[in-house]
Amino acid sequence: MFYVIIIISIIICFLLGLIILIQEPKGGGLTSGFSGSNNIMGVQKTGDFLEKGTWILTITLMVLVLFTNVIIPKGANQSKAAQEIQNQINKGTNAPVSAPLAPAALPGTKTDTSK
Repeated sequence: MFYVIIIISIIICFLLGLIILIQEPKGGGLTSGFSGSNNIMGVQKTGDFLEKGTWILTITLMVLVLFTNVIIPKGANQSKAAQEIQNQINKGTNAPVSAPLAPAALPGTKTDTSK
C-alpha cells in the first residue's frame, strides 16, 4: 500500500510539472497558440482547464503526502542495526557518570616538576 501511494505521488508530480510548464507566466502559454475560431475549446476554456488541473493535482498531491505520513511503517520494521544503536543508547544512559579528569600539567608552567 505504501509503495502504491508513493508511485501515484510520483506520477502526480510528473503531471503537475507538465501542466505548469505548458502555462506561460503572463497568461500566454498554450492558450496563446489558438487564433482560429473553430477550436474545440476556446482560449479562455483552455486557460481555465490548465488552472483547474493545476489546483486539482496540487491538492491531490498534498493529501497523498499527508496520507503517506500516516501510513509510513514505523517501529515494527526496524532493522537490526537500528535496534543495536537503540540498545547502546539505552545502556549508555544507565551507566554511572565518572568524575571529570584533571587537566594535565603543561610544560613550562609552575606545576611542571620535571625541571
